Amino acid sequence: MFMSRVFRLGLFVVTALLIFGAGVFLIGSRKMMFRSTYSLNADFKNVGGLDNGAEVRIAGYHQGSVTHITLPSQPGGDVIVTMNLENSTHKTVRKDSVASIASEGLVGDKYVEITLGSKDSPEVRNWDTIKGAPPIQMADLLKKADQVLDSATDSVQQIGASAGNLKTITGKINSGQGTVGALINDKTIYKEAAAGATAFQEDMEALKHNFLLRGFFRKRGYEDLSELKQHELPRLPSEPSEKQFVYESASLFSKPDAAELKHQKKLDDAGRFLERNKYRLAVVAAHTGMKGDTEKDRALTEAQSMVVREYLAKNFKFDDTRLKTVGLGKNADDEANRVEILVYP
Repeated sequence: MFMSRVFRLGLFVVTALLIFGAGVFLIGSRKMMFRSTYSLNADFKNVGGLDNGAEVRIAGYHQGSVTHITLPSQPGGDVIVTMNLENSTHKTVRKDSVASIASEGLVGDKYVEITLGSKDSPEVRNWDTIKGAPPIQMADLLKKADQVLDSATDSVQQIGASAGNLKTITGKINSGQGTVGALINDKTIYKEAAAGATAFQEDMEALKHNFLLRGFFRKRGYEDLSELKQHELPRLPSEPSEKQFVYESASLFSKPDAAELKHQKKLDDAGRFLERNKYRLAVVAAHTGMKGDTEKDRALTEAQSMVVREYLAKNFKFDDTRLKTVGLGKNADDEANRVEILVYP
């Protein structure tokens, strides 16, 4: 009987110690107590409810925790958030990384998210400071939602006020009054307009394929305008590229205002890189300086990026669905005409 009590007491003590040890291990693991770490600071104007001990994520993965939050010493200063990060993150956190404060859902716990730095930027050191992005406040979202609702209400009222005028205009059109009414009710006018549009389209197609003029369109990439848009992105990705290949347009094309490749072999280094490396996205981007007609320059850069993509896709073995184009037109930051191949990790 006595031994049974001693055994139960011993079992209880051992179980309690195991639970205590597991708790210490879990808490210590979350706080990075058993790993080699370094300290990193981030400046914020407002931390939006962030607390000490909050999680720090890099590319969505837990890699550290917040150890201290320091208020500014005077008005107008920044709030300093100090974080402990694993030493292994030196490879991905760079000087141009940005820290932002996010939350789990709309009302969940706050945490710090750090973006991956660019390859060319230097690694951060112990106690370095990176830039902090302002957090999104729920109050601001609600205020914007109220403004949207107010605008929608005003729009509905204006639509109601316009309904009467629209009814009057529709009545005049149905009765054949005015140019629009005559066009709708008089089939002769409609047929003449349709015939004229068809003839114009046929004339343009004939001009495109005319012996004297077809070279003009083909050199500039206009023979089939749908080809220009087939693989085009509306804009360049916001994140930095991992690899860049830059070419002067004059070194690739027969003329500055043409899209006919003359020295395409210069693109082979980019083609071999796409064959041998993994990547998420590659973009052929072309731009001109500030001189010339804006619309013509945009169409020209669309055509130039398209023919560069076609050369790479036909001559090298890689997933060409990941290779896109962007015709940037004029570029105020660079007066030269260039073609760039940007590779994103």
